[in-house]
Amino acid sequence: MTEPRVNAGSRDRPAPTLRPPGPRAALLIGGLLAAGLLVSQSVKVIPAGYVGVVFSSFSGVKAQPLQEGIHFLVPFVDRVNLYDARLQEVTLAHTVQDGDEGAIRARSKEGLDITADVTVQFRVDRSRAATLHKELGRDYVRTVIRPQVRSKVRDAIGQFGAADIISSKRQEVEASITAELRKIFERNNLVLDSVLLRELRIPDSIAKAIEQKQAAEQQVAVERNRLQQSTIGAQRAVVEAEGAAKAAVARARGEAEALSLRGRALRENPQLIQLTVAEKLSPGIQTVMLPSTGNFLLDVDTLTQPAKTAAKP
Repeated sequence: MTEPRVNAGSRDRPAPTLRPPGPRAALLIGGLLAAGLLVSQSVKVIPAGYVGVVFSSFSGVKAQPLQEGIHFLVPFVDRVNLYDARLQEVTLAHTVQDGDEGAIRARSKEGLDITADVTVQFRVDRSRAATLHKELGRDYVRTVIRPQVRSKVRDAIGQFGAADIISSKRQEVEASITAELRKIFERNNLVLDSVLLRELRIPDSIAKAIEQKQAAEQQVAVERNRLQQSTIGAQRAVVEAEGAAKAAVARARGEAEALSLRGRALRENPQLIQLTVAEKLSPGIQTVMLPSTGNFLLDVDTLTQPAKTAAKP
């Protein structure tokens, strides 16, 4: 076997040795590290959409929360707790997803089972974030929101009948839940944005019975409408008949009064009888009565005809 060759130059060269830094260099490095740590502890950036609650080792939670941007703290004394102040939501539904709970089971006014899927949208009150941190901490969703939503939804559903809840009273149920939850949220330093009743379910047998009842009520309403129309028509006919009767009575009364006046006039003026007879006998003949107290009728044209003939040449 051949032995490996060793370079004589490399064998004779001494190996390099690491010298420890001098006191001045070590002090410089230590100063830089301390300055970096000091800066990291004294400067805090609050991200967009968040609010910071400062806890001081000397005085506890500070009342004034930190808003978005850069803030300077007391190093190693102040500690910042971030809270998400953007719109958040909690859903309680039968299709359980990550972070959600099951649907709310409640009873209607008549004791029927109703299952509700609810979504609640809310925010952290920025101005009262310090109080929220002190009284509830970060777990406010589990300790306040979920149990209160379940309780108020059950209370609201219990005030209405099942048929009304799934038909005409849905918005009233939602408004009742919103009003009660808004009080609870405000008391716990939260701002309620909206309550959404996503779905309301009742047993199929009850739903079918309610549909049949509603169909029967609609039919009754149709028949009632028809009856009202018939009644209105009959009333209109009665009014028209009464109007016609009154008109006939008025005409008869007018004719009777006219005859009475005519008879009175004839009694007071007998000559009118003769004049009326002459007009009936010959409407085209001009007549004159002579004398005025007599009973003779003369034709005016007959009397004037000879004069007209004599006047001709």
